Amino acid sequence: MIEESLKELFHKCFSETVESFDPLTSDGSNRRYFRLKSAARSVVGVFGPDKKENAAFVGFSRHFRGQGLPAPEIYAEDQDQGIYIEEDLGDASLFKLLSEQRGAGGFPDSVIDVYEQAVRLLPQFQISAGKTLDWGLCYPRSGFDRQSMKWDLNHFKYYFLQLADIGFHEQALEDDFERFADFLLQAPRDFFLYRDFQSRNIMVKDGAPYFIDYQGGRKGALQYDIASLLFDAKADMPFDVRERLLDLYLKEADKLTSLNRRQFMEHYYGYVFIRIMQAMGAYGLRGFYERKSHFLQSIPYAVQNLEYLLGTVEMPVKLPELMGVFRRITGSSYLRQFGKAQLKLTVRIQSFSYRGGMPVDERGHGGGFVFDCRCLPNPGKHEQYAKLTGKDSQVITFLEKENQVSCFLNHVYGLVDQAVENYQNRNFTDLLVAFGCTGGLHRSVYCADRLAGHLKGKYNIHIEALHRALEKVSVGSPV
Repeated sequence: MIEESLKELFHKCFSETVESFDPLTSDGSNRRYFRLKSAARSVVGVFGPDKKENAAFVGFSRHFRGQGLPAPEIYAEDQDQGIYIEEDLGDASLFKLLSEQRGAGGFPDSVIDVYEQAVRLLPQFQISAGKTLDWGLCYPRSGFDRQSMKWDLNHFKYYFLQLADIGFHEQALEDDFERFADFLLQAPRDFFLYRDFQSRNIMVKDGAPYFIDYQGGRKGALQYDIASLLFDAKADMPFDVRERLLDLYLKEADKLTSLNRRQFMEHYYGYVFIRIMQAMGAYGLRGFYERKSHFLQSIPYAVQNLEYLLGTVEMPVKLPELMGVFRRITGSSYLRQFGKAQLKLTVRIQSFSYRGGMPVDERGHGGGFVFDCRCLPNPGKHEQYAKLTGKDSQVITFLEKENQVSCFLNHVYGLVDQAVENYQNRNFTDLLVAFGCTGGLHRSVYCADRLAGHLKGKYNIHIEALHRALEKVSVGSPV
């Protein structure tokens, strides 16, 4: 019946006969998509069982088109039958383009260009088009309000945490949810919130982005959509690229509304967290509950995003149970092993002085190694080396001549190599290795640099080095 109804609507609209009718994939949606072709044209036919959702998409599309924004044209609709015909934007989503061009590694400039185009357009949807939008079309809520937030938070709790066997204290987590919602609701929320602004919902046609799947849009805060795009799990965007795109977004949004960057950033990471939780709830529902295994493949990337946030972001609101849940998620080996995700391991190598105290792993899994170099010959006791460090050639020559040092390092290499290979196989993304000595200037620095060189030559990993006593940091680049 759907096929015949869409063919009839096509003929009524174009006075042409459909020559081919092919189903298209729809991922987690209950809408059904088809490509209809005649001799003269190709369009996409849609059947949606929820008429209010259909009305939202059709109405939003027409409004955005009227504002000159790249949304699909709606050619015809039959509300009673739940069908409509829209512009065929092809099969190339931004995610597909990224997957094809990424190849062996990296984030291609050609893909970044499309992301930049999308980021420039996003504020026009949110701010300019939002000023005259018919909010009565929004479904199922007119705004991303407390009720919407609680739906997402409880979805995360029951479909992800419980099904993934992540423990939590029910009342304590509910208390945190209330405080979290209070905090998020402090941000201005008079803008169009796209709701699912991510790489699969951005089509690429002739090198330019077009936008789809905004039928869940409603009034809300600006932060949510850019958070959705930049923390889109399987896109696995490098964090430096995320920062560049966020800066571009803020500049473009500031052209359309009075934007206080400090106030925006105060709430930004809160919306990043709730978006990740919404996505994980969907992965749990579709993957754990409905047994659609391809949804589980996004979980390791979401875990990686949480791990990054826990190591770099301090929330302005205290959420002890929720943050504890996030730490239990990032510490789970089980959740990192779904699908074919191969996350890149970062080994953080530090040297330190025991006089200043041992290092604390605040970013990773709380594990790793601390090696005590005080058992090695100390060049610092010799006057000619006292004012030098483990980076100076004279000290390096001194230590290289000592058999105890080479024996010590060979044992270190064996232990760390085993951990690196195990962590890579388990999709862990962080390993801390620290070397301490009395002053933190000679033996520990030398050993840290030797390990960095060893790992660089053997594994395809990121290496970050920090020599605490030297007050010299080299972050994010190979040592």
